[in-house]
Amino acid sequence: MLRIVSLNLNGIRSAFRKGLQPWIEASGAHVICLQELKALESDLDEGLRNPPGYTGHFFSARKKGYSGVGLYVRDACERVVSGFEVEEFDAEGRIIRADWPRTSVISAYLPSGSSGEERQAAKYRFLDEFGPWLDGLMAEHKATGREFVICGDWNIAHKEIDLKNWRGNQKNSGFLPEERAWLTDVFEKRGFVDVFRVVDDRPDQYTWWSNRGQAWAKNVGWRIDYQIATPGIAAKAHAASIYKDERFSDHAPLVIDYEATL
Repeated sequence: MLRIVSLNLNGIRSAFRKGLQPWIEASGAHVICLQELKALESDLDEGLRNPPGYTGHFFSARKKGYSGVGLYVRDACERVVSGFEVEEFDAEGRIIRADWPRTSVISAYLPSGSSGEERQAAKYRFLDEFGPWLDGLMAEHKATGREFVICGDWNIAHKEIDLKNWRGNQKNSGFLPEERAWLTDVFEKRGFVDVFRVVDDRPDQYTWWSNRGQAWAKNVGWRIDYQIATPGIAAKAHAASIYKDERFSDHAPLVIDYEATL
């Protein structure tokens, strides 16, 4: 069994202050994909860098206190690749990939466009570059049999079922028709699979809640954190959960178990 977790931390130091380390130790996860570190790697002490039982790999943004991705791995990987060779977004620390003999796990933090038109334009630029990069992964999968699991905060709710107030958000970043259509292409044209929905097709399953009002208490959320995978390993997913017993961030850990090995 292979357990993979994805979690947007909204600050790694903040999440650890809120009790993340004991949860990591008890999680049974083989790989934990992290997004929004909000820290330079040089700012991380040993406990943040390598929690007990895990080795950390990080790709920070150049800008202090911003973005950044990482991986905690239980079993040593063969190779780690940071970035996807797009300077504008590699400077923001958006992509990190770890390779094992049969499987690659990627932590991805896609830009948010919610702060205004400038960032929404940047989000579209990212999607324009990220799509062909995904095509490259699928080509590698088809040529070699390597399976890919791309975890992360994609900052897009795909369908009406994936957010509580879909009617009121149709003109808001994260649920714009263009964004949703791009994600549909990831599944229907590029051949990747939304793994959570393979296992759980229920409504009201969210991974992010606004800090405004009582969004968390009332479960007024969005499902914007995904594990998106090549079909072979996606078909081996047999359990999925969103951990909400404790709150480490404005996102919740997305946990998926696969009948597979790295």
